[in-house]
Amino acid sequence: MIAGIIEHIGSITTLSPNVEITMEANPTSVEASKFEAIARAGVNRLSLGIQSLNPEQLRFLGRTHSVDEAREAIDLAAKNFKRYSFDLIYALPNQTEEEWAQELQGALRLAGGHLSLYQLTIEKGTEFFKLHRDGEFTMPDQDLAASMYQLTDKIMYSNGYISYEVSNYAKPGHECVHNLQYWRYKDYLGVGPGAHSRVTKNGVKYGIQKISSPETWMNKVISEGHGTQQREEISEEGQIVEELLMGLRTNEGVHIGILPDLHKAHMLMENGFLRIDGERVICTKEGMLVLNSIIRELVL
Repeated sequence: MIAGIIEHIGSITTLSPNVEITMEANPTSVEASKFEAIARAGVNRLSLGIQSLNPEQLRFLGRTHSVDEAREAIDLAAKNFKRYSFDLIYALPNQTEEEWAQELQGALRLAGGHLSLYQLTIEKGTEFFKLHRDGEFTMPDQDLAASMYQLTDKIMYSNGYISYEVSNYAKPGHECVHNLQYWRYKDYLGVGPGAHSRVTKNGVKYGIQKISSPETWMNKVISEGHGTQQREEISEEGQIVEELLMGLRTNEGVHIGILPDLHKAHMLMENGFLRIDGERVICTKEGMLVLNSIIRELVL
């Protein structure tokens, strides 16, 4: 199926010789056994959902794979793909800085040039939200979470990894191409149930949302030729907000010309949260710790 999809895409458009074709995979033994076949099908980059290399934290996160399975999957990814990545979650309940530093150093010995490192966030409507509300676990306070982010940054930089986005680290040349497309506020096409696209047509930028239900999506594709649920023109103000949200997460920042209020930007620079590099405005390390507040300050 994967080979057929890639072949069909190649038949309706021109694929670059250096095209990046990434597939996400879970590190269960069932999925890992297919890595060689996936590579033969044309996938040239694998992204693994590891989330933790600590057995207790894996259980807390509700993952079905074991640490041994995670390590074996990473080893198989390294054998079958020139480029691979995996993710880890930190700032977990009861996790100490020392424990996280040890886990991260172990992950670096397995890494292939790219790591995604996220702090746990509690979203409404999830099981985590209910458990947290009911007092089943306590999240690290903001000071500890900030300290763990700074520790992460220090360890990664000392090992040759650049934070090209707030939660993504790569050695030069190992950055994820499709993620850069989002963060640079370029167009992207989402295909399939629940997929989102951002496309520009005749100078107008649109956000397009596909129907989430696979069955409903498929029926609409059959009957109408597409599975679009919503197509919305993005206002000029909306584009500024989105570009700031995306661009300030990266080490490239945003062009100074899109800032709606230069006075506010200069105030944030004076306080050490933003800096200017040529015509780019970039978040400092201190700014990354309060990124959401900076964006609110710039656009409100």
